[in-house]
Amino acid sequence: MTKLTGLRLRVFLLFASCCLSTLAFATPEEEAQLDSLDKIDQQLELQRDWAKYRWEKAQNECYTHYWVSYCLSGARSDYRKAIDPISTQQIALHTEQRKIRESLKDQKDAEKIANRASPEKAAERAENKQKYEQKQKDAAQRAADLEQRRKDAPKRSQENKAGTQLD
Repeated sequence: MTKLTGLRLRVFLLFASCCLSTLAFATPEEEAQLDSLDKIDQQLELQRDWAKYRWEKAQNECYTHYWVSYCLSGARSDYRKAIDPISTQQIALHTEQRKIRESLKDQKDAEKIANRASPEKAAERAENKQKYEQKQKDAAQRAADLEQRRKDAPKRSQENKAGTQLD
């Protein structure tokens, strides 16, 4: 029970520090914070899995008793008592994770916009466009040459036949 209390305290302190701080985090700090939140989430998921295991075990034991419905309702009640605090913590944790992920995404989007606006990128895009247009012209020229060769094929065939007759 002390592990659960310690975990609750850590989640509460982490959540409070995140919500109360109005300073913008640097990306490495946010990523480190997101990693720590992911670890806490894994621990909560493990607690949830154990509670579910205990509930399923209690359900199986209930079917050996005479008052099955009464036993099942008690088992369900015990499960809810174990799972409700975990769910509350997970909701707060997932909210904070969403905020951090959104902040990271916003920072990455701003960086992409800044990169696209740079003159080097504009010159690179213009060069790429010019190369693309040149490749399109070359492909069209090759297609036209191929079509011309197909049209001239019977004539070349006749010329080859005429020039290669053996005496």
